[in-house]
Amino acid sequence: MVNAKNTICIWYDKDAEAAARFYAGVFPDSSVKAVHRAPSDYPSGKAGDVLTVEFTVAGIPCIGLNGGPVFKHSEAFSFQIATDDQEETDRYWNAIVGNGGEESACGWCKDKWGVSWQITPRALTDAMAAGGAEAKRAFDVMMDMKKIDIAAIEAARRG
Repeated sequence: MVNAKNTICIWYDKDAEAAARFYAGVFPDSSVKAVHRAPSDYPSGKAGDVLTVEFTVAGIPCIGLNGGPVFKHSEAFSFQIATDDQEETDRYWNAIVGNGGEESACGWCKDKWGVSWQITPRALTDAMAAGGAEAKRAFDVMMDMKKIDIAAIEAARRG
C-alpha cells in the first residue's frame, strides 16, 4: 500500500508497469513497489490485468493507473529532474528520447508514453537565479536548445 500522504497518480493507457520499470531503471532512488491486478473482469479489461502500479521516481511516490485511452498526457504535468553535469544530463535525456521518446525545447522531452520531462542542469537553474543580464544571456541561449548544453549556458553567463 502507498504510505505517502500525497502521491502523484499518472494515467496510462495500458503500460503503467512498463513505464514504472523503465523509470526505475533510469533514475536513482526509483523503484517499483507493487503491482495490483484486477480481481475480476471489468468493463475495459479482464481479471488479472494490471490496474495500478506503485513506484517512485527520484524519490517521488507515484501510482500508475491503467485507465485506458480516454485521457492523454500533456506538458501541463512534467517531472523536472535536476542534473549536476553534462554527463548526467545526456544520460537521462538519451534514455528518455532514445527509448521511443521525443525531443522538445528548452530541456523538455517526452517519454514514449507521452509523459513530459524537464532535464534541467543545476547550471541553468543557477543562471536563472543570478538574475539581471547574466540570466537574460543564459535564457536567450537556452531558448534555442533542445537538450541543455551546460558549456553554452556557462559561456552565456560569462558574456
